[in-house]
Amino acid sequence: MTVEFISVGTEILLGNIVNTNAAYLSEQCAALGLSCFHQSVVGDNEERLDEAVRKALSRSDILILSGGLGPTKDDLTKEVVAKVFGKELYEDGRTKERIQDYFRRVHSDQVTPNNWKQAMVPEGAKVVDNHNGTAPGLILEENGKTVILLPGPPNEIKPMFERDIAPYLNELQPEGIYSKMVKICSIGESKAETMVADLMDEQTNPTIAPYAKTGEVHFRVTAKASDEEVAEQLFAPLLEELSRRFGDKIYTTREEVTLEAAIVSLLEEKKMTMTTAESCTGGLLAGRITNVPGASNVYKEGYITYSNDAKERLLGVKRETLVQYGAVSPQTAKEMARGAAKAAGADAALSVTGIAGPGGGTPEKPVGLVYVGCYVKGHVRVEEFHFTGNRDKNREFAVARALTLLREELLGTK
Repeated sequence: MTVEFISVGTEILLGNIVNTNAAYLSEQCAALGLSCFHQSVVGDNEERLDEAVRKALSRSDILILSGGLGPTKDDLTKEVVAKVFGKELYEDGRTKERIQDYFRRVHSDQVTPNNWKQAMVPEGAKVVDNHNGTAPGLILEENGKTVILLPGPPNEIKPMFERDIAPYLNELQPEGIYSKMVKICSIGESKAETMVADLMDEQTNPTIAPYAKTGEVHFRVTAKASDEEVAEQLFAPLLEELSRRFGDKIYTTREEVTLEAAIVSLLEEKKMTMTTAESCTGGLLAGRITNVPGASNVYKEGYITYSNDAKERLLGVKRETLVQYGAVSPQTAKEMARGAAKAAGADAALSVTGIAGPGGGTPEKPVGLVYVGCYVKGHVRVEEFHFTGNRDKNREFAVARALTLLREELLGTK
């Protein structure tokens, strides 16, 4: 089946916001086995949106629109789609109650009249509850075509798609599309892909596709099957082979599990605690870890020691170390990690110090030079990295490498 996306909003056309929804929907629908040949962005204009919807329906089985479902006058998506299908709008009582409840939960007793516009739905539409906002999702089926309307905010569209839309789309296929995500760290993208080149050459069902992530490599294994049980049987030999080739470099085969979540689970399993000491990453590492639900069970506290004075005062880094070797050095990274563990009373600690850029580099210590220290129960390992991206990328890669280093040390591997 073919799927097409229309992102609605003049702010996207003007570049005021980045159209992350299109990338997200493309990836999700591809994983479901749907083919996408067209995507478009349309501003908040009734005539142009009407034209785009009709054209999309003339060539695609499924049309997904995101945005334009809000309370303002320029939110036209629902009205245009209803017009195309020749449907009247009516007030959905359940949606009105949910909108009222939403405002009550955010402690706003005053619901402005224009918000009730979001409770108006086309005749015959399936209403998809929005658990993170006010505008519901909608599904219309007519003459073999399916139109799905989703809210624009990413924090609304993603949970709605995963909870309700993906299972719905899966049922439209004559056979279901099932997938597993094999997530790998401690190995580069090119080497990882080389290690599975023969599997990719021979693939039929299931298939395997690589995805490069910051500091990680993900392989999506996808199978077409009549049901989940059959899919699991198809997955088994390939997953076993990937496990044989990559070993403990695989940190999960679950889509929702992140590297930091896997590390938090590993620390819980080992009944260990951790802390962080950051210079150039300025709290990004601590943020990744504390984003994990339950991280408070293992993460004690963190230190952002951007200045030399902070490194001395909070972490006990020796002044002579800073004078002789500099803040960006393996010696300082080692003392930062050891000092953080001691200060926090933690079993493990990560330290990061480097030159993120764009300035501050020298021929001896260029931009992108980063040292990561990892302390685990008395032992400290320091790794040197040379990143070549901009400031943001250098910091992101430093965080990813730090997490990978901690996992390696916790597993007792290198």
